[in-house]
Amino acid sequence: MIKISTLTHKEFYLNCELFEKIEANPDTVITMTNGNKYVVEDTPEEVIKKIKDYKKEILQRF
Repeated sequence: MIKISTLTHKEFYLNCELFEKIEANPDTVITMTNGNKYVVEDTPEEVIKKIKDYKKEILQRF
């Protein structure tokens, strides 16, 4: 799970394993595999970095 912020600066966590796509329209929109969409203040590059950091942290446990 990664921490994401909405455009109103509300923070919440999303399961990045369920991301279908990340778009910039110009706001960043994360589409989940179930079709739900989240508009967030993080850029696509920031979201991808958070995903990489999360997965790196998980893999280091093994």
